[in-house]
Amino acid sequence: MSENKGYVHPEVLVDADWVQAHLNDPNVRLIEVDVDTKSYEQGHIPGAVGFNWQKELQDQVVRSPLDKAHLEELLSSAGVNNDTTVVLYGDNNNWFAAWALWILKYYGHNDVRLLDGGRVKWLADKREISTEAPSYARTSYKAGEPNDDIRAFRDQILSTLGKEGFTLVDVRSPAEFSGELLAPANLPQEGAQRGGHIPGAANVPWASAVREDGTFKSADELHAIYGGKGVTADKDVVAYCRIGERSSHTWFVLNYLLGYNNVRNYDGSWTEWGSLIGAPIER
Repeated sequence: MSENKGYVHPEVLVDADWVQAHLNDPNVRLIEVDVDTKSYEQGHIPGAVGFNWQKELQDQVVRSPLDKAHLEELLSSAGVNNDTTVVLYGDNNNWFAAWALWILKYYGHNDVRLLDGGRVKWLADKREISTEAPSYARTSYKAGEPNDDIRAFRDQILSTLGKEGFTLVDVRSPAEFSGELLAPANLPQEGAQRGGHIPGAANVPWASAVREDGTFKSADELHAIYGGKGVTADKDVVAYCRIGERSSHTWFVLNYLLGYNNVRNYDGSWTEWGSLIGAPIER
C-alpha cells in the first residue's frame, strides 16, 4: 500500500510497488483511462486493459455516464468479476481514472482503487511497460443500481443554493472560475454558452491535492487546503468542474482520503450549468 499519509481510507490507494507485486494476480485487474486516448497503445502497465472514456464510459447519445447494461458488458469483456480488485490509473494525474472510479462506485463495485501517481509516475520510475493488449476470459459481471447519493443534479443544486450547510467546490482553474476561459487553456474553448461559476462556490483547483510527482498530498495538507476555503466535513459538499472528471478527482480526495460523509460529484458541471437558461452565474 501507499505510505501512510493519515488518510481515512488508505486502502483505496495503491502505490507502484503494490501494483508491481500484483501484476500476475488473477484477482486484480488494472485498467488505464487516459485523457489522451492514444496513450494506452504507446505503452501501458503489463496486463492492463485500456478503456476509452469518450467511446466506452459515457452514453453515446445522452450526455451521461454509460448505463448499467453497457458497464456490465464492458467489465465482462475485460474479465472483471464482482469480487475483482480493480486498480485504475491514467494520465493527467488520474483525471479520468478518478472519473472511472466514481462511475464504478456509482454502480456499486466493491473494491476499486487508484494507483497513486498514475501513469506519469509509473513512467518516471522507468518501470516496465508493454504495447500488448491483453485478453481475459469473459465473465458475467452484474452491476448494482445507480447510487445517486454520490451524484448531484442541477435541480438539486438550484434548490439548495445559498442554504446553510451546503457548499460547492469549483475545482477548475482560476481563469475558468472567473469566466475568462470556458475550458482548460490547452483545450478548445467550447462546452458552455457562458463563463463564470455557480454562485457561492469556492475555487479549489483539483491539482491542489497532488504533489509534483502526481501522488496525493498528506491528509493534514489536504485538510488545510480545503478547510481554508470553507470546504469542511460538516457540510453537504458538491464538487464540479467542466465535464465532471476533474471533480471526480476532488470527490475521491474528499470522500476517501479525508472521509467526508456527504460529498457528491456534479457531473453535469459547467458544460450544463453555463448553458442553462436563467441559471444564476457569478464572475
